[in-house]
Amino acid sequence: METLDKFDLAILRELQQDARLTNAELAQRVGLSAAPCWRRVRALEESGFIRGYRAEIDRHKIGLGVLAFVRLDAERSTGDLTRAMEQAIAQIPEVVSCHYISGTGTFELQVVARDLESFSQFARNVLLNLPNVKDMHTSFSLGEVKAGGALPLAHLEAAR
Repeated sequence: METLDKFDLAILRELQQDARLTNAELAQRVGLSAAPCWRRVRALEESGFIRGYRAEIDRHKIGLGVLAFVRLDAERSTGDLTRAMEQAIAQIPEVVSCHYISGTGTFELQVVARDLESFSQFARNVLLNLPNVKDMHTSFSLGEVKAGGALPLAHLEAAR
């Protein structure tokens, strides 16, 4: 699947808004019958446009009141050392997002914790002990303006 047509884009848009739609509901919303809609969803999944489905959980309701943005600086930036850091970070459940970044720092992490004390212990016991960590800089979220938003698709429509 190389290109996306208007039906594929409509399917992606609808599923980003509500991935729990039945195939019949989705088909009706995008203007297809059920069988072709189902085939298109399967093709979008198989070609990697749709990577998965998940529930969006309110972190406050499950007792994770702290969201920290942590920049980790590497001691040395060699391929093997960077891969070792990546693999170690990927195994930590409290790290909900990690990006290899340009500019100052090596990795930018989003970390959740119950409270500041538990974050402090986690930072000292886990993050600072990751392989090749030179330094750590942390900022805390004071309030969420937008998170987990749908990806924009307008640029794909314009390209058609």
